[in-house]
Amino acid sequence: MAKSNSTPGARRALALATLAFAANFSVWVLYAVIGLDLQDTLHLSATELGLFFASPMLTGALLRIPAGLLADRHSARKLWLWQMALTLPPLLMLPFAESLAHFVLLGLWLGISGTSFTFGIRYVTDWFERNQQGTALGIFGAGNAGAAITLALAPILVAQFGWDSLGWFYALGMLLMILLFALAAPVHAIARQRARKQDERPSLKTQMASLKNPQVWRFGLYYYFVFGSFLALILWLPQYYVNAYGLTDAEAMAFTLFFATTSSMVRALGGWFADRYGGRAVNWNVFWLCLVCLFFLSYPPTTMTIHGVDRDVHLTLEVNVWFFSWLIFVIGIAQGFGRASVYKIINDYYPNAMGSVGGFVAALGALGGCTLPIVFGLAVDLVGIYSVCFMVLYGVLALCMVVMFFANKADRFQQRLRFAQSHNFLEQD
Repeated sequence: MAKSNSTPGARRALALATLAFAANFSVWVLYAVIGLDLQDTLHLSATELGLFFASPMLTGALLRIPAGLLADRHSARKLWLWQMALTLPPLLMLPFAESLAHFVLLGLWLGISGTSFTFGIRYVTDWFERNQQGTALGIFGAGNAGAAITLALAPILVAQFGWDSLGWFYALGMLLMILLFALAAPVHAIARQRARKQDERPSLKTQMASLKNPQVWRFGLYYYFVFGSFLALILWLPQYYVNAYGLTDAEAMAFTLFFATTSSMVRALGGWFADRYGGRAVNWNVFWLCLVCLFFLSYPPTTMTIHGVDRDVHLTLEVNVWFFSWLIFVIGIAQGFGRASVYKIINDYYPNAMGSVGGFVAALGALGGCTLPIVFGLAVDLVGIYSVCFMVLYGVLALCMVVMFFANKADRFQQRLRFAQSHNFLEQD
C-alpha cells in the first residue's frame, strides 16, 4: 500500500495514526459508560441524559472546522500532539464532578479529542498516492474501534475501582500515547515544506471557498448519517438495551461493543470497495440497506386484536433482542462502509483540501453525535416509545437518499451535456 520509493515510512505513519485516533476516540465516547451509572445517581430524564451524552460531541464537532483549516496550513503532526495534551486536564478533573452541569462542562472540554480525526486524515493523506488513499483512509478510520476499548475496558475499571477512577486511567493512557506518537511518528517531507513555506500556504479565503460549494454540504449530510448516527448509537444503545429489553449493564455493553467493533473494523474494507467500485455506488447501496433495517427497528412493540367470527385473536408483534441486535449489526457494517466511501468521494473531488473540506464534513457528521442523542431523548420523553429514536434515524436517512438521488441525476445530466458539447452535438453559448 505504501509508496515504496518516496514514502518509506508510510506504513509506520498509518499504524501510529490509527493507534492515536483510537486512543482519542476512546476518550471521546467515555460518557457512554459513565452515563449508565449517572442516570440513576443524578436522576436524569431521557432529555437530560441526551444532553449529557451530547456535550463532548458538540465541541468535537465544532472544533473540527478550525482544526481542518489549521491542518492545511501547519504541521498536522504537531497540532495533533497539542490536541492530545489538551485532553489531559479534563480527564484528571473528571473524578471531582458532582452535578450534571459539571459533567457537561468537562464533556465540552473532552470534546477536543473529537478533532483527532481531522488532524489524522491530513497527516495520513500526505503519505499515499491518490489511488491508494481510499484504502489508507479506511484503515485509519478503523480507529473508530477506540469505542470498543472504552466499552470493553471501562466497565471492568468501574467494577474494580469505581467510575471516578476512569479519568485518571484514561489520562495515563493518553500520556503514553502522546509519548509514543512524539517519538515514533515520522514527519513527511510535504509536511516540512508546508511548515516552512509561509507564503505558499493557502489563504483562509481560498480554504473557505470550497466550503461554499453545496456539494460539500451534501457530503456533510451523508456523513451526518453514516458517522453521526454511529456515534449517537454508541452513546444511546447501552441504556436502550437496559431500558427496552431489561438487560444488565454488562450485557448491554457487550452488545454495544460488538456493534462498535464490527462497524469500525470493516471501514478498511469499505475503503477498498470505494477504491474499486467508486464511493458514490458504495454509499447508495449503504443507504438502501440501512433504510430496510431502520424500517423494522422503528416498529414499536404492538398488540393487536382481530375480531373473528367466533372469537377474538390477539397478536403481539415485537422485535426481540436477538433480531434487534442483528439489525443493529447490519446497520453498523453498512455505516462502516459508508464512512469510508464518503471520504473517498471527498478525496476524489478535493485532494488538495482534505484538511479544510474533510474537517468541515467531519464536523457536520460529528454534529449528529451531538444533536441526535438530544433528539432521541426529547422524542422518548414526548412520545413515550423507546423505538422512536429509530424513527428519527429513518427520517434523516430518507432525506439523505432524496438529496443524493437528485444530486446524482443532476451530475449525470451535466456529464451528458459535456459529452454532447465536446462532440459538437450541442453548441456552447
